[in-house]
Amino acid sequence: MSVLDYLVNSLMTVVLIVGSYQFYFFLQRRHVRKPIEFSSSIDELIPFRPGWVWIYTALYYPVILLGVLTIESFAQFNYTAFSFIMLLAMQLLVFLIFPVRTPAGWREYRLEESLSTRFLGLIQRYDAPSNSFPSMHTSVATLTALHLFPMIGPCALAFPALIGLSCVYTKQHYVIDVPAGAALGGFVFAIFKLIY
Repeated sequence: MSVLDYLVNSLMTVVLIVGSYQFYFFLQRRHVRKPIEFSSSIDELIPFRPGWVWIYTALYYPVILLGVLTIESFAQFNYTAFSFIMLLAMQLLVFLIFPVRTPAGWREYRLEESLSTRFLGLIQRYDAPSNSFPSMHTSVATLTALHLFPMIGPCALAFPALIGLSCVYTKQHYVIDVPAGAALGGFVFAIFKLIY
């Protein structure tokens, strides 16, 4: 593929990401039933580490875009994009049927404490505490890593591992959200392998 092909694919990826979030935010603020909260002693043992917000956000999007550079044809791009659209549809279905929110207390911290807390506060202004289960960050990271695996090998799996840790350390997610998100990302990748 040419440089122009990669530029077109990258632009299409950005449009897909931005467009996908509109559905995510729509469901986040319009529930068909009241979101529930999970209660877990494991979650209470995990400390709040706001510095992980940089992994949660600053690593997340560049690695997804890096995946575009490993695509070798428009057909592969189309099927890869379709796998992410399938993942989004499945995530939205779960968010609609089984809405879960994180506790309000997890967002009670001093915003002025550090640059990390200010950045996390900015993210949380747009990202409500609902749509927690399964972790969309982890499911997307897992699907991305599985697409990258043939090119970069097992080190691709560090991406969803780091994202999963960032999800729980920033208190954006319960621990259970992370393996559930990883399983969903793996399931969608298995479907991708069947059709491409």
